[in-house]
Amino acid sequence: MKVLVINCGSSSLKYQLFNMEDKSVMTKGLVERIGLDVGMLKHQPINKDKVEISEKIPNHKVAVKMMLNALLDEKHGVIKDASEIAAVGHRVVHGAEKFSGSVVITDEVMDVLKECVSIAPLHNPPNIIGIEAARELLPNVPMVGVFDTAFHQTMPKHAYMYGVPYELYEKYAVRRYGFHGTSHKFVSAEAAKMLDKPIEQLKIVTLHLGNGSSITAVKHGKSVENSMGFTPLEGIVMGTRSGNIDPAIVPFIMEKEGIPADKMNDYLNKKCGVYGISGVSSDFRDLEDASNNGNSRAQLALDIFAYQAKKFIGAYAAAMNGLDAIVFTGGIGENSVTMRQMICNDMEYFGLKIDEQKNNVRGKQANISTEDSKTKVLVIPTNEELMIALDTVSLI
Repeated sequence: MKVLVINCGSSSLKYQLFNMEDKSVMTKGLVERIGLDVGMLKHQPINKDKVEISEKIPNHKVAVKMMLNALLDEKHGVIKDASEIAAVGHRVVHGAEKFSGSVVITDEVMDVLKECVSIAPLHNPPNIIGIEAARELLPNVPMVGVFDTAFHQTMPKHAYMYGVPYELYEKYAVRRYGFHGTSHKFVSAEAAKMLDKPIEQLKIVTLHLGNGSSITAVKHGKSVENSMGFTPLEGIVMGTRSGNIDPAIVPFIMEKEGIPADKMNDYLNKKCGVYGISGVSSDFRDLEDASNNGNSRAQLALDIFAYQAKKFIGAYAAAMNGLDAIVFTGGIGENSVTMRQMICNDMEYFGLKIDEQKNNVRGKQANISTEDSKTKVLVIPTNEELMIALDTVSLI
């Protein structure tokens, strides 16, 4: 069985084709700059040369067509006919309270996704556009929606409610949802395998650290807390997102800087975070280089990020009444030796110690804790695409 996984952004489309018999990736690719002057398809078949095609890509339907043409091409394709695709799994950012798990996409599901646009205006519209294009071009292929929010639907009510009038929850579903659920679900399950223990017996904090970062408390296999909230803006300071701030700061900045209401959300999402603090970059590799060259603001940004991550670990250990392991994943979590060390420093109170030599690893699954560390520290590369493919197969 071959499953195609699609992840649509506002101007991009990422894809992977899996052979589910052995869970291997047959090809992966990216269509970017959709709707701009010149677009680009980057197609990488496994064990074949990479292909790049540059041309105007006016919309997502054209992008899906380019992807299918690449999959079917005589030279760099990996299938001979579109009928070989048994199903398509779509990443969808927000499912609100409507979906507690992945679902087969129907017209009714599409209607619900459109209802969710008001609470995910930056993320759900491109997801919907990608699904509609795929359904039109592959009308006989079952489609599955896999939601970033679904894994966190097990959060208890006292964890997801805000301190605002209850009728706002009843009328507009104003509550915390949590995100990156597919990643947190995948790495927590992998952690249980590494520790050779049933996940139902473990208390794990998973740290998905990248340009967008979230931290999750996974108690006995279920999410009970996530650092993101109503939107992915809440939580730890991120690449360009502010993370948690005093709400009163928002009108204060608007007044002082003359920022209109319709621009403030964009400001908090794209002008803040470690980029705003450092004035250097949102890329942590750039921040580490700048810090090593004496840039104090770059170092401050790194310190703030590590400190906030440490606080979430402590809070979640308290929320779960214990901690068996923490897991680093995402671009920073998997690759930044320095950041993992900074976060884990001075955590002996939790019985958490990392081995500096073991920590010198990038992009590979590893146990980087010392032999006597009561709380294990793991590095596990995330594989959201495989998780989406697995969910898709389970539903069809």
